[in-house]
Amino acid sequence: MTDDRMLTFIHSFDREKPDYLTQLEQYSLKTNVPIIRPGMQSLLRLLITWAKPARILEVGTAIGFSALFMQEYAPKDCRITTIEKYEKRIPEAKENFAKFGKGQEITLLEGDAAEILPGLSPDGAYDLIFMDAAKGQYIHFLPDILRLLSPDGILVSDNILQEGELLESKYAVTRRNRTIHNRMREYLYALTHNEELETMILPVADGVTLSVRRKMEVKNEQ
Repeated sequence: MTDDRMLTFIHSFDREKPDYLTQLEQYSLKTNVPIIRPGMQSLLRLLITWAKPARILEVGTAIGFSALFMQEYAPKDCRITTIEKYEKRIPEAKENFAKFGKGQEITLLEGDAAEILPGLSPDGAYDLIFMDAAKGQYIHFLPDILRLLSPDGILVSDNILQEGELLESKYAVTRRNRTIHNRMREYLYALTHNEELETMILPVADGVTLSVRRKMEVKNEQ
């Protein structure tokens, strides 16, 4: 979404990651496993450093890179819960968590987030929720996501611009992508028009939204 030269210049100032994250990132590039892009990494690192979350929920584990990345910059007592449906990725994620000594801090829940999220409790338990799963399902996950987000929590939704396709009319995208196109637009509308949320759309990486709860005024009855 941004000029390549500009991105190269911006990321030339990025802090170096620990070697194990760099190795895992290189592995993902070689095997075509999608992980969070450099711009998203920088944004997450900033948000986690600032917010100091005690509990993080991630929807979409893949091989575990983003969970490991967030745990690296989170407070020492932070606990991460991550959900993954794709059976091929689950063993890889488990292996990576164990190999890099993060098995105690990261809990992997196996299965469909649509079935797992309703069973998570208590309400308002997570200080940061990172959405990075099947984009067409974001809108279906949203009610439980908002239930689980703490009053001062941050909801981060990745890949919301779909490589620029979301800017186009649904008739300009391939028929097989129209459902995702419609649902993602519905998701963006739901976030930006929810009276309880303040949401910003950023052209970072493949597009990201940041959502926080508004402070609601309590009126005293006379």
